[in-house]
Amino acid sequence: MASSKPFTKTISLKPYGIDSKRVHYQWDPELLHKETLDKGMGREASSGALAVNTGEFTGRSPQDRFIVKDAITEDKVWWGPVNKPFDPEQFDALYDQVVAYLSDKEVYVRDCFACADRDYRLGIRVINEYPWSNLFAYNMFIRPSEAELESFSADWLVVNAPGFIADAAVAGTRQHNFAILNFSRKIALIGGTGYTGEIKKGIFSALNFLLPVYNNTLPMHCSANVGEDGDTAIFFGLSGTGKTTLSTDPNRRLIGDDEHGWTKENTIFNFEGGCYAKVINLSEESEPEIYRAIKKGAILENVIMDEQGQVDFGDTSITQNTRVSYPLYHIENIQEPSIGKNPRNIFFLTADAFGVLPPISKLTPSQAAYHFISGYTAKVAGTEAGVVEPIPSFSACFGAPFMPLHPTKYAEMLSRKMQESGVNVWLVNTGWTGGPYGVGTRMKLKYTRAMIHAALSGELGLYSYDTYHIHSVFGVAQPRSCPGVPTSVLSPRATWNNDEAYYKTAFKLSNAFRENFKKFESYASEEIRRGGPQRYAF
Repeated sequence: MASSKPFTKTISLKPYGIDSKRVHYQWDPELLHKETLDKGMGREASSGALAVNTGEFTGRSPQDRFIVKDAITEDKVWWGPVNKPFDPEQFDALYDQVVAYLSDKEVYVRDCFACADRDYRLGIRVINEYPWSNLFAYNMFIRPSEAELESFSADWLVVNAPGFIADAAVAGTRQHNFAILNFSRKIALIGGTGYTGEIKKGIFSALNFLLPVYNNTLPMHCSANVGEDGDTAIFFGLSGTGKTTLSTDPNRRLIGDDEHGWTKENTIFNFEGGCYAKVINLSEESEPEIYRAIKKGAILENVIMDEQGQVDFGDTSITQNTRVSYPLYHIENIQEPSIGKNPRNIFFLTADAFGVLPPISKLTPSQAAYHFISGYTAKVAGTEAGVVEPIPSFSACFGAPFMPLHPTKYAEMLSRKMQESGVNVWLVNTGWTGGPYGVGTRMKLKYTRAMIHAALSGELGLYSYDTYHIHSVFGVAQPRSCPGVPTSVLSPRATWNNDEAYYKTAFKLSNAFRENFKKFESYASEEIRRGGPQRYAF
């Protein structure tokens, strides 16, 4: 674990309304780790990592996320079930209650940055009720030098009070927990939940508004890496599609695993200083880089351990959303600083449980914009009686819960940047082949890696009738051959051995795409609308 000399600077929180006599500023990881153990708030795993339980909430609570509706946001934010408006006066009253609550507490303060590119850097002051929440902030945000701390100026404030319970009837919240962004006051206010992901996603959501509105920079919920010749690859994907796994490549340097910006200067930069990875069913064999990053300084969330501190990564008795956070320097093969240039390839990852999408296909700019807005993956059928088929799941821009603007704004920016840079865009199905979930099998990771490598190296070749086939339902171009992958695997229809069943399922999924896209049609250009499946069928 990295440790620094004790930082001697002291600060007052009175300007924020907090009059605590016990303010711990810029504590190093070892001290926060020890403090958590001493307070009985966590245990040490056999790996040396700190294991904590986040309490009632083991994931984000999207229904309890709000944005203050004011002069800055009123005409820009896409208001609705994702971006719920909050009254400015109610925010002020709730903020006063939270800081009064923290005035009676021991608090932990951290100054840090978001955005690896200094031209876009955001200074953040994080105030935490719990020491392990402050350690999370150390891991996940960019760590300033002591010289930078001496002249530090906070652009945004994060106030995190997991123990504060709101009276919803008075506060204006839905229930006792909340995560609220106020762009006028530049505050992310989080209460009633110990789930640390709300801290990083609060700042991510803020940047998703600030960067495109004020900096002509596209914010992206994606991972990214860079090759030996300096080419950058971007991986979009929802949970379970392989975003972290496929971007963590021993032959390429990791830029980051979750949140990035694409600048007007055509560079890619990481927002964060760490990784926040799922650890469900984690093994050293399947994901060695993540497994080895779990050591002193990392924080495990909601895992089950035995008396010796051995973690059972397959135990989901608390939640399936078991997590680990760790600083980027826990990964050996990283890009420093976390900036890439010359983006050449974008991969949209989807775990298609219907088993009808090609394992890899090349997209036109209009198709790329359409699939970006759609953000498709699939949920496998559960154990409920009568549920025997996969369920399509769509999350606009592969990150709808964090996007304050209308999805078409981000899609139009992506489409423009793609055309300006000449980047290739690929749709990669990491889901099922040979039939839907329950019939077919999951695509072998070695095949997906081979296809990714062939796309990155150019071995998939230039598009032509001889090298690509146009899918008859989705209109995407699927390669006829790929090094390291059996030709039969490249054609999803051929793997089914039942053309009628295949096309019936394929049209069922294409209809789901079209139904989902109806809510975007009035905002999308004709070019984007033509990027999706063009007809309904049985």
